[in-house]
Amino acid sequence: MRGAVFHYDEDQDYGYINGADGKRYIFAREDVSQGVSLARGALVEFRADDRTAHDIVAITAAASDTSPSRAAQPQRPGRAAENQPAQSMGLWAYFRRALVYDYRNFTGRARRKEFWGFYICSIVVLVALSGFGILLNLAIGGFGDGPRTSIGYLPALFFVLAMMLPLIALIVRRLHDIGLTGWLALLCFTPAGVTFLILGLVPSQFGENRWGAMPAGVTA
Repeated sequence: MRGAVFHYDEDQDYGYINGADGKRYIFAREDVSQGVSLARGALVEFRADDRTAHDIVAITAAASDTSPSRAAQPQRPGRAAENQPAQSMGLWAYFRRALVYDYRNFTGRARRKEFWGFYICSIVVLVALSGFGILLNLAIGGFGDGPRTSIGYLPALFFVLAMMLPLIALIVRRLHDIGLTGWLALLCFTPAGVTFLILGLVPSQFGENRWGAMPAGVTA
């Protein structure tokens, strides 16, 4: 099958390919043939196996002119395809990746640092938006002299709603990382949902499991 590289994280050693069939496939460096560019938008051919890409090879420029995978190339408005190596992943980088790239990724694995990066940064942003909302409400109400309002809390509310899908996807990948089925994420919608903070304490399952290889950077 043909497709285009969507994202590759060198530190975590995994990435995604947008296939010509409209589906997204995960891959690791060991699945890539020598000389294949992993820059975003690079055209490749691969063997698909249950949403995983194997035996990835590059497509020549001549063949790419008629390749149906051109339609699968991800494009952002106003931006050309990125051609940069993956950067070192810090907490904010994990947070950004969960929002921009992995907000609907329910496959693969997520290490503890990725889980805490998203959780901590979400709390920081939520506190900042809440503080802004309090000041805005006070300003609209004349700092106590006018009518009370709650309109300033709308940005924080919209942020919480926007976090729901990326959070659930991250919980699914974290469950995969410790060897459990992602369907347990349904417990998020019960009173037991708060117990998912324990996921940030459970170490990664050593080696490869049914959801992929152990994330890079994890020590036994």
